Amino acid sequence: MNALIGKALAFAAVLIVATIVVVKQMNIDLSDPINLLTMIGAIAIAVLSAGVSAKYISQMKTDTASGELAEENWDGIGEYKNELPAGWAYSFLGTIIWALWYWQFGYPVNAYSQIGEWNQETKEYNQKFEAMHKNADKATLQQMGESIYLVQCAPCHGTTGDGNNGQAQDFTKRMAKDQVLAVINNGQNQLGYPMGAMPPGMASGKDAEDIAAYVAGGMKGEQPAAFAACASCHGADGKGNGGMAPNIAEYDATLMNHTLQNGKKGIIGRMPAFKTTITPIQEKALTEYIQSLSN
Repeated sequence: MNALIGKALAFAAVLIVATIVVVKQMNIDLSDPINLLTMIGAIAIAVLSAGVSAKYISQMKTDTASGELAEENWDGIGEYKNELPAGWAYSFLGTIIWALWYWQFGYPVNAYSQIGEWNQETKEYNQKFEAMHKNADKATLQQMGESIYLVQCAPCHGTTGDGNNGQAQDFTKRMAKDQVLAVINNGQNQLGYPMGAMPPGMASGKDAEDIAAYVAGGMKGEQPAAFAACASCHGADGKGNGGMAPNIAEYDATLMNHTLQNGKKGIIGRMPAFKTTITPIQEKALTEYIQSLSN
């Protein structure tokens, strides 16, 4: 055996023994699958690192460069077109195989984890919360919704729901004129309604201006004739045709649900979906509070 390799393996053995001593002193339970896998990994890394390093250090002392040089070079420094050393190739392949095994079978996915405990506790708390507030009255829901809004929504929409100086949706009214015109000109397909995508260019010129002014004005007064193109999907009253399209007259529960479930692109970026972070009761409470801002 090459003396350098022997010294490297001896050094690896010392590292392994030292690791075992430390593990014993810390009373680490090696019957635990995670601890055992960690220990095996540490031993494997010590042996492979020492052995491979010693082998190639020794080889560098005796080997001479040979083979066909590549055409490319940098300041006279070139590379040979030699095959990847078998040791490196097998080590890389072995690492990939081990990673796949560890991912599929090695890690005990059903064992205890802090993340799993947190998720379970959160799930249990949400179930209790839903049962506790199942029949909450409107005042309680609005109060709850305000708390949710201040934590989740206010950073972008402002503490008073005014849209933070035009940076996000203004909840004190349903839609501004420029918003309606933007949807008419560009179309809309973000909220996952059954009607599907609204194509761009449903109206133009004065017709678009009249529709935008009518919708932004709370759909009061005489309805412009051009609004017939909108009514086919949104309904004559603009309330979404029974949930088939977005309600453009007010913030209803269906609109809030689609927005929270799908997220929405806004001026300052994309609002994320809240499908896993807000419970049905919290969504109902937030809807009540948002509706109170626009009344």
